[in-house]
Amino acid sequence: MKHVVILLAIVFGQSAASRIGQSAEPIEIGSRRELFVDRYLIDELSGGAALTLHKPEPQEVVLTTDKPWEGNTCAYYTIFRDGDRYRMYYRGSHYDETSKKAAHREVTCYAESTDGIHWTKPELGLFEFNGSKKNNIVWDGIGTHCFVVFKDENPECPPAARYKGISRGRPRGKKGLYVFKSPDGIHWSLLRTEPVITEGAFDSQNLAFWDRHANVYREYHRTFVDGVRAIMTGTSTDFVNWSEPVLLKFPGAAQEHLYTNAVRVYERAPHLLIGFPTRYLPKQASRVEPVFMSSRDGLSFHRWPDAVIGEDAPEDRGGNRSNYMAWGLLQLPHNDREYSVYATEAYYTGPDSRVRRFTYRVDGFVSAHAGDEAGDIVTKPITFDGKRLTVNFATSTGGKIQIELQDVNGKPLEQLSLNDCRPLKGDAVDQTVRWGKSADVGSWAGKPVRLHFRLTNADLYSFRFQE
Repeated sequence: MKHVVILLAIVFGQSAASRIGQSAEPIEIGSRRELFVDRYLIDELSGGAALTLHKPEPQEVVLTTDKPWEGNTCAYYTIFRDGDRYRMYYRGSHYDETSKKAAHREVTCYAESTDGIHWTKPELGLFEFNGSKKNNIVWDGIGTHCFVVFKDENPECPPAARYKGISRGRPRGKKGLYVFKSPDGIHWSLLRTEPVITEGAFDSQNLAFWDRHANVYREYHRTFVDGVRAIMTGTSTDFVNWSEPVLLKFPGAAQEHLYTNAVRVYERAPHLLIGFPTRYLPKQASRVEPVFMSSRDGLSFHRWPDAVIGEDAPEDRGGNRSNYMAWGLLQLPHNDREYSVYATEAYYTGPDSRVRRFTYRVDGFVSAHAGDEAGDIVTKPITFDGKRLTVNFATSTGGKIQIELQDVNGKPLEQLSLNDCRPLKGDAVDQTVRWGKSADVGSWAGKPVRLHFRLTNADLYSFRFQE
């Protein structure tokens, strides 16, 4: 067989030979949505095809930190949807440039919205600041430097701890991450009086969440490796007892300072984790910029080298720590084609700082792209469930996408070839693919196949087999 493969390599090229000689099991994708955020499913990328990182579009400023208990160093924003409203948690703090000292103690603030754009700061009446409780301070105790909140979707979660928090604390020298609980997201108490994670540095937006795909809690926190800021992770089944934290892996990526991490489950494809770690550039006046990464196991991440929000997007992002991505990915009401993300600006410049909204197309972090020169993408062998193939795509003038199903050796399946495929043109987030008059591929469900995409002046963001 070895000599046959060598001959095939000479006659047909290495790719064809490797297909026939391979013995790898097909990848089971079932009916899950697959994005082009990495090369996990890709066997061949040829012609004009390439994976292209996309940047979110800047929108309006949604929050200005102009209250006396807030200020120019407000940071570590957490934003999520909770039923028919959106919640935001963040640090209230201010740095006096004249005295070079903090102007007041750090507090945790709260805001809410019904549309993700217009935010209010309710007078909660919980904690006193300068003699008054008329403020939106939601927590004023251990952990206010970087208090992060999530709503616990674990079906076993008791109502009294439906909302959970995690933050750095160091009372009486007991440094580490402390965990919190709340029945309503407003009234908070410690889950444990001792830190639950002690290995790390923690001076960042450390976070945790329930991963329903893996059926565990995950946490991501800051540490240092040889003086370089890095990220560690651990898992838990009860949010109190955690595994020993381990460093994230970034195969092929340069070692860089990573400040915040903003890791989360991507809800449209919950087997994927995505993150917007903030790259810290100490040799560029401590400038920061968010980048994008993704993972299939929560430990090894494919990290893209280019910033997704530059310092010119659109203003006041070039200064010291003035361009953090918030931890939040929101689909706003009556808009199933976009996700909103949020990033800070005007940090330290004062007298306030701001939060600006940006928008991504759904699944639109990375695309398989081709311009005037046609490009081809061929997947590794896969098995699927369902009867039809749907895609999220966009073409420019004169552009098109055609798709075929192949056997594991690259032979087009009968009536499912590129020539049989009706060209996809336009812009759709959930378009059914047709070959001739039929979209039915159900006879191949559960059997090993390859997908072959041919693109011209087009972007392909994701695909999925469905009933």
